[in-house]
Amino acid sequence: MSREGRRYRRTVRDLLAGTTQLTGRLAVVVTLFPPDQRRRDLDNALKALLDAVGHGGAYGDDSQIDELRVTRGEVLTGGSTRIEIREIKSDETP
Repeated sequence: MSREGRRYRRTVRDLLAGTTQLTGRLAVVVTLFPPDQRRRDLDNALKALLDAVGHGGAYGDDSQIDELRVTRGEVLTGGSTRIEIREIKSDETP
């Protein structure tokens, strides 16, 4: 992993400090707020993000994710990411 990748993983881990690990099946909503108007593929951001969130302790493994939604938000200076994670109840259908 690159130095930048390790730094990103540490940042995400620090943001998740104190979070209780989710153990069930998960639904995840990701909103990516780009730093500028350049063209970007949304899917390229997901692998590193979901791995870092799992490594940070939000869940045990990203294989727990049964629902995944990603959207592009408005341009924000510096860029940003919002991620919402919830456990799916056993009576819900993905």
